Amino acid sequence: MSVAEADLDGVLDHAKLGSYQGVIILLCAFMVMIDGFATQMIGLVAPAIAADWRLPAAAFGPVFGLGLFGGLLGALFLGSLGDRFGRKPVVLACIVLFSVVSLVTPFTHTIPALIVARVVCGLGLGGALPNLIALTSEYAPKSSRARVAAVMFCGFPLGSVLAGVVTAQMMPDYGWASVFYVSGAFPLALLPVFAVLVPESARFLIAAGRESQAARILARTNRHTRWNGSAGARAGHKASVGELFANGLASGTLLLWLTLFASLLLTVFMVSWLPLVARAGGIGLKSAVLAVSAFNLGGTVGCFAIGAFNKRFGVIAPIAVSYLLGAVGVCLVGFSGYSGPLFLAASLVAGLFTVGAQMCTVGFLAAFYDTHARATGVGWGLGIGRIGAVVGPTIGGVFIGLGMPMPTLFLIAGAMAAIAAVGIVSVGRVWRGGRQSA
Repeated sequence: MSVAEADLDGVLDHAKLGSYQGVIILLCAFMVMIDGFATQMIGLVAPAIAADWRLPAAAFGPVFGLGLFGGLLGALFLGSLGDRFGRKPVVLACIVLFSVVSLVTPFTHTIPALIVARVVCGLGLGGALPNLIALTSEYAPKSSRARVAAVMFCGFPLGSVLAGVVTAQMMPDYGWASVFYVSGAFPLALLPVFAVLVPESARFLIAAGRESQAARILARTNRHTRWNGSAGARAGHKASVGELFANGLASGTLLLWLTLFASLLLTVFMVSWLPLVARAGGIGLKSAVLAVSAFNLGGTVGCFAIGAFNKRFGVIAPIAVSYLLGAVGVCLVGFSGYSGPLFLAASLVAGLFTVGAQMCTVGFLAAFYDTHARATGVGWGLGIGRIGAVVGPTIGGVFIGLGMPMPTLFLIAGAMAAIAAVGIVSVGRVWRGGRQSA
């Protein structure tokens, strides 16, 4: 029986999901989980650090905001390096950077020193994330690329849930420093496995003149179609930021940036301030930690639930409806008063729809750009989104310091989910029909 032949895109686009791709998706998800763990961790340990250093809760606004600013810089400038120098080495270097700095963070004793550590950690995580998404997307079939990327990115909220579990178990007995040790040791232990089992981008290998290595990877990716040696019209092409605005992509790029800006502003505000706001409102520590875990776990469930509607209603409509329902859930958090069970339930609903929609938006972002520019497109999309992630916790600290009532605070946060819904609907209106199969 003869084996069909195709160029690079043909081999990748029409491959079937198998165990080889499953290993890639799983290991990339584990690495993304580290980002979710680190993002949530600082909010959970902040009350203990504040008590240890005898500082008010509002003093941690710059720690949250500037730490995420490091992630912004990493996504914008280190993330795009994957399209030029290879995605795998960028991921490995960035994870080593984060891990080492995380391990030394407990030796800081002042807010400025803690800020520096969080900025450098964010730099490493921000640089790794778009390349992890790009690697996953490249080895996923075109028909399911957005869904696969979204499912892999579910590692982020799962990491946040894990942060809640680890913090609740370790901090009472071993102190807040132990949580940083775990966050640094786990990725270092996983790194050799990742280095051995996850392949480099096939397109990058071909562009670098390593065709034989690319051929072996492609043979494992698609056993039914042989690569014919052609990389297509864009062989050797180096992506630039300008390409995100060329060939009819400009409107979609800007609207995706708006959606991710509003979405990340909301979700990072929630994961950063939920524990402190709950404690200040008289809600018990256990309920506060569980509410954060429910928010993130709800996002994982929401991602799968939203994805289930894609085949029937398309990609855009389920995401938009989820953002709108999430806006209601966020507002309910603010009106839950001093009731731990109500606070927990509202946090679950808010996470189910807002975080779930955000995971699917990131999956859509990865499918929106062609392979040669995917790390650049994802890096800049997440980088602009992280501007919102920086703004959210920082403004939250200002509002809390001014004594803003909890209902008003979460009403403003809920408006961000509504803006994200408008943004993603607008993307659907300008999205070219030729890209809707991505």
